[in-house]
Amino acid sequence: MAAGEPGDLGGYYFRFLPQKTFPSLSSPDTTSRLRQWSMLGRIKAQAFGFDQTFQAYRKDDFVMAFFKDPNVIPNLQLLSDSSGQWITLGTEVKKIEAINVPCTQLSMSFFNRLYDEDIVRDSGHIVKCLDSFCDPFLISDELRKVLLVEDSEKYEIFRQPDREEFLFCLFKHLCLGGSLCQYEDVLNPYLETTKLIYKDFVSVRKHPQTKKIQITSSVFKVTAYVSMRGNLQPNNLVTSF
Repeated sequence: MAAGEPGDLGGYYFRFLPQKTFPSLSSPDTTSRLRQWSMLGRIKAQAFGFDQTFQAYRKDDFVMAFFKDPNVIPNLQLLSDSSGQWITLGTEVKKIEAINVPCTQLSMSFFNRLYDEDIVRDSGHIVKCLDSFCDPFLISDELRKVLLVEDSEKYEIFRQPDREEFLFCLFKHLCLGGSLCQYEDVLNPYLETTKLIYKDFVSVRKHPQTKKIQITSSVFKVTAYVSMRGNLQPNNLVTSF
């Protein structure tokens, strides 16, 4: 999200930025892979600008102001659970839950342990295993096993803080895919696509004193509740700013 103009709704003013594109989601390679993974048309990124400096301790006020903003309500798109189609929010949100998603990783070497622990061979091929189910997923290789099966031998190669990282969540989402996913036999397509999307979504800067690269983005998983027939219905989104 980028700078906007001053307003008075919750102290923030938001602008829809339809001209902002996310090349990682529209490149031919990504499009082809998302189609294979049964995810094409089921991932969408939109940009909105805002007028003040984001302050983490005010995240709940910020997110609620976002969902109540008249420039957001008619433009923010959600994937409908019932129809499977993208629809606009179209109504004011009554309640939000915003959970911080850690975003500290600067290198794809984060996933080197998959090679070190023989989840993936040196050739890049993912090691197969006997078929099992972790509803609703078919587990047919060691990669899906380490992502999903908590009592598997190598589950702990990614500790809980690792699994909460935005980079890991994005990687896991792509690896598991949609309902008709055709899984990869090699790891590289998952790593390449994760890296492209991560770099597109996350901002970095060089620290003026240490000269080290640091991430400046904050990422949240947001559940926004709208009123339908007198009941609050949840919608899940991931926001980065």
